[in-house]
Amino acid sequence: MLLKELAELSKRVAQTRKRNEKMKLIGEALAAASAHERGLAALYLTGMVRQAKLGVGYAQLGVVRDVAPAAESMLSVADVDAALGELAETKGTGSSARRLALLRTLFARATADEQSFVARLVIGELRQGALESLVLDALASATQVPSAVLRRAQMLVGDLLEVVRVASESGEAGLAAFDLTLFRPVSPMLAEPAADVADALGRLTREDPRGAAFETKLDGARVQVHRRGSEVKVYTRALNEVTGAVPELVALVQTFPAQELILDGEVIALHEDGTPLPFQETMRRFGRKSDVDRLQQELPLSSFFFDCLYVDGQSLLTTSTEQRVEALARAVPSSARVTRIVTANLSEAEAFLQSALDRGHEGVMAKALAAPYFAGRRGASWLKLKSAHTLDLVVLAAEWGSGRRTGLLSNLHLGARDAEQGGFVMLGKTFKGLTDQLLRTQTAELLARETHRDSYTVHVRPELVVEIEFNDVQTSPRYPGGLALRFARVKRYRPDKTASEADTVEQVRAIHGKRGVGEVSADSEGSSEG
Repeated sequence: MLLKELAELSKRVAQTRKRNEKMKLIGEALAAASAHERGLAALYLTGMVRQAKLGVGYAQLGVVRDVAPAAESMLSVADVDAALGELAETKGTGSSARRLALLRTLFARATADEQSFVARLVIGELRQGALESLVLDALASATQVPSAVLRRAQMLVGDLLEVVRVASESGEAGLAAFDLTLFRPVSPMLAEPAADVADALGRLTREDPRGAAFETKLDGARVQVHRRGSEVKVYTRALNEVTGAVPELVALVQTFPAQELILDGEVIALHEDGTPLPFQETMRRFGRKSDVDRLQQELPLSSFFFDCLYVDGQSLLTTSTEQRVEALARAVPSSARVTRIVTANLSEAEAFLQSALDRGHEGVMAKALAAPYFAGRRGASWLKLKSAHTLDLVVLAAEWGSGRRTGLLSNLHLGARDAEQGGFVMLGKTFKGLTDQLLRTQTAELLARETHRDSYTVHVRPELVVEIEFNDVQTSPRYPGGLALRFARVKRYRPDKTASEADTVEQVRAIHGKRGVGEVSADSEGSSEG
């Protein structure tokens, strides 16, 4: 497959608004690609490359922008992968100069459109609305394998190249062989926000009058723990291994009776009275690879589990919440499980939420009793309830401050993820809730991600996730999505989350619809957002 064809396809997909049309374009291209290049094409269309780290950033790309483009297309997708592989393997003394030379060679062989495509690909800015879910659906039409089978395989393997290869070579039967495997983490199941307890209970008991499970929602770090015998490994919600940072968690899991386990839970730093320390304190344990013993003494972590995905050779992903919790109770002592009730009574559920808030916790999770574990998906089977409305949004840009904030990036431009079209939809701005220390840290982090600027705004790569509290969602003519957050304020940054895990504009529209709020004028919107 020629790089020219992929670059043209990317441009057409970006210009197409309807999901089905995007899927048709991608499906036809993947069907026509060779088996060897089909996986690479699918991966590139999601904006990712095979190599984990290329050692290439904006500075290096800026230097090669002056390379004259080729007059004719000559590069294949496989050629690009080979070049990027050589870049990734170039290390050691003088590697920067050698990588620059390799980049120049690659760019000299590319046309102007191909140069643009490759540049955006290597720095993670190829956003044309071809999300992984869309590419998987397109792959279904290209390989005649059901979309659900492809999604399940990708969930379990987390390797799009491998999924495409097996789908192309062995079809549905080959993909069906994939299963939950120890020490190969899967993306965690995620939750949607609910307006209040009544909303959550109503939604979850619509088809199950027995009630719903309510669990304390801890303000800690999500972890997935795998065990086989004495071997234990710990993974973050982003699937990064952090075993060495949490020795007390490893020691705890080694005491559990089951010999094979995959557990979903949280680790959290607590005061002596059992109330939680700020989230940032918990995250300190994951920020450094040295001084682990000292940090463990200064900031011990407590572990609490709420789901069991695998026990002694049996995968539990497709079993119900009830069955998984029963397995959890057999495998994990009550002291290491989250507090939980099952009820259909509104007053009882509201009292449980209030108790969690009184103890300083973030809120509660409400879960459907019969739901399987939808790894990597945000669904209506899990709902989250907090004391205040919050959304995890992505910082798109920031404006320079004034007064005592002069020289610091202050007013944040906030975006929700567009799950259908790709990219992010701006919902407003805020400079509220920022401490002096956070302003300094924020400025450094944003400048490191700068893409361009004007006289008062620095635009950045959409990578940083920030948790925003707000009072409500208003209709607004000011922003492209037609919505704006009212009285938005920064609660905290979420270094444990990637931009792909940010809340979606559809979730924001759902909140707006439930609250039934009206239009906000430009004046009142500005006064509330800052």
